[in-house]
Amino acid sequence: MSLEYTSSEMMTVTAARALENGTTCFVGIGLPSEAANLARLTHAPDVVLIYESGTLQTKPDILPLSIGDGELCESALTTVAVPEMFRYWLQGGKVNVGFLGTAQIDRFANLNTTLIGDYREPKVRLPGGGGAPEIATNAGEVFITLKHSRRAFVKDVDFVTTLGFGRDGKGRDNVPNIGKGPTRVITDLCVMKPDPETKELVVVSLHPGVNREDVMDATGWEVRFADQLESTPEPSEKELEILRELKARTERAHTGE
Repeated sequence: MSLEYTSSEMMTVTAARALENGTTCFVGIGLPSEAANLARLTHAPDVVLIYESGTLQTKPDILPLSIGDGELCESALTTVAVPEMFRYWLQGGKVNVGFLGTAQIDRFANLNTTLIGDYREPKVRLPGGGGAPEIATNAGEVFITLKHSRRAFVKDVDFVTTLGFGRDGKGRDNVPNIGKGPTRVITDLCVMKPDPETKELVVVSLHPGVNREDVMDATGWEVRFADQLESTPEPSEKELEILRELKARTERAHTGE
């Protein structure tokens, strides 16, 4: 019998499985942090998690509220200055994977966390890029995770905060000392990867219970599907148990219970 789980749990488990044991991962707050720590607590105990505040090989017992959460520093192997984090560790090529979230993403995997609408008169101002622009250009590859909707998946982002493959899919062509860029996008509906030639995102796997129409309805461009479309494996009982306990532990800690 299939286990009962939510679409959010499906997304987190799928994103966690993307991280291999021993990988050095620069982690964003929110969904990427949830997935990266689930990976550490399950199949990838030797994954090295790095956060922007300078914490190296951190092993938080609860999910951090921000990069400045004391839990990260207390559980880290060591903490270095932010300039050293970026200049030596990230720009020095020591990060295998950058794990990012976003507010908007387009067909060429460009990310927008700056604003919605016109730059001079935006409808909404967002938090900004933080370290994401540097992570996306210096990490070996980038994983992105976010919930799937037309508001988030747009044909062209309103502002390119973080480079995917540029407005035309050629933004990384012939640029030296730059990583592969986004290699997969994990949502609550599917998994997407860039086309090897055009770099446009293509659906390669559908989550259980999701059909093509669900993805098309939630995507702001005429999305393509791989010729060999796969079905994403369901979460295991162990993965769900560990994820739920992690989130419950986090909730108790943050509410003071």
